[in-house]
Amino acid sequence: MSELKPAHPPLEDLAVPAADPVRMDTVGADAARVWDSPDDDDDNPRDTRTFFRGRLLWTVRQYIREHGPLAAMLAVVFVNLAGYGIMVPLIPFFASSLNAAPWQVTLMFSIYYLGQFFAEPYFGRLSDRIGRKPILILTTALSVPFYIALAFAPNIWIAIAIRFFSGLSSGNISTIQSYVSDISRPDQRASRMSLIGAAFSLGIMIGPVIVGLLSHAPVTGGQFRPPLIAAAILSAIACVMVMLYVRESRQRTQTTVPPPILRSLKDALKNPVTLRVILATLGYMATFATLEATFGLWVKVRFGWDVAKTATIFPIIGVTAVIMLLVVMRPLVRRYGESKVLACGLFLFGLSFALQSLHNVEGLIAPIVVLGTIGQSVIFSTICAILSITTPSDRTGAMLGLNMSIGAMARITGPMIAGVLFSTFGPNAPLWMGAALTIPAAVLALQIGRLKKAY
Repeated sequence: MSELKPAHPPLEDLAVPAADPVRMDTVGADAARVWDSPDDDDDNPRDTRTFFRGRLLWTVRQYIREHGPLAAMLAVVFVNLAGYGIMVPLIPFFASSLNAAPWQVTLMFSIYYLGQFFAEPYFGRLSDRIGRKPILILTTALSVPFYIALAFAPNIWIAIAIRFFSGLSSGNISTIQSYVSDISRPDQRASRMSLIGAAFSLGIMIGPVIVGLLSHAPVTGGQFRPPLIAAAILSAIACVMVMLYVRESRQRTQTTVPPPILRSLKDALKNPVTLRVILATLGYMATFATLEATFGLWVKVRFGWDVAKTATIFPIIGVTAVIMLLVVMRPLVRRYGESKVLACGLFLFGLSFALQSLHNVEGLIAPIVVLGTIGQSVIFSTICAILSITTPSDRTGAMLGLNMSIGAMARITGPMIAGVLFSTFGPNAPLWMGAALTIPAAVLALQIGRLKKAY
């Protein structure tokens, strides 16, 4: 059975010494000959311009060769996540238009993550065997009919079933992360994962804007069809972009078949680094899911906020996350390393939970949310970078898929527990649970830094 390995040479092999223009490829060959010509002199501006034009074209070509695959993937992620971002604010109102009970509304979220729970490890392993590009084409293409079917769902139960299959088709995040790992050196992975995170954040920010622009009809089932059709169109565009612009990052060689999912889990639990990463992921994702499920209820009960006022927080979250991922993340990782940045992010995220539960001042909500977003934005990128560095290249997809599956499981169970705590002990109880979960996760992150040196 064949395995796939990186198809492109290491990026450092692409460099050409600037002092040796004869070694340039054909784009700048003519310019190099002009430069080395014995007849060359300073009185021939045309020859000089020819050289610099050829040199510029060669530089652009080398830049595209090095960064083009990443740029194409960032565009795909942005377009695809804009479709997902449409669903986040739309689902509660769409489900209500189908006369759904509150528990059915939350079920539409949980069932989606259940689909991801099953799909992520499977597609991750499959991408290790057949390549990243076929999986990305398949998953983005499958999303198109599911969005259209949801737009015309006649009742809530069919809508819930469609959401499950949508979750299955969205199980490509580990494949995207594996692709970025394939085309990056180990020292580049954290910063490049942060770029993927920024594309995620921008896509999710654009989604609600599309909903606002396209939802103008009276509150009936038909009101939500234009945004859902728009999501289908965005997925179709992402699929075409993968086919046209994403180059396969792995090539076939003869080797054994990757181990089954349960074997991958067993191997991960035996590895002290991956074990701690998985446990940290479990704690972080449960905390994040707690915030996702109860924040709207918390501001409503504590401060009487409505939907419109609650929505004003999300642009703040998005802008903060993008700034952190694009500007701050890279120098932090270079100076302190992935594990220390991860531990600090978990600490700040948990601290924001504790601070929110301790105050009664409405004006403090946004600053504390910014503090939590500063911590939260660096967590996931560093987790992915650590896993990609410490996992053999032939199992990167399987391991990242397993980690995403663990995260999906936390997003299924976290809201359920948070809902019980909210109803039983009051609105601050889920916040204290989230703060408590980040403490052991931060300790595990610090341990990862010491153990990672052995890998």
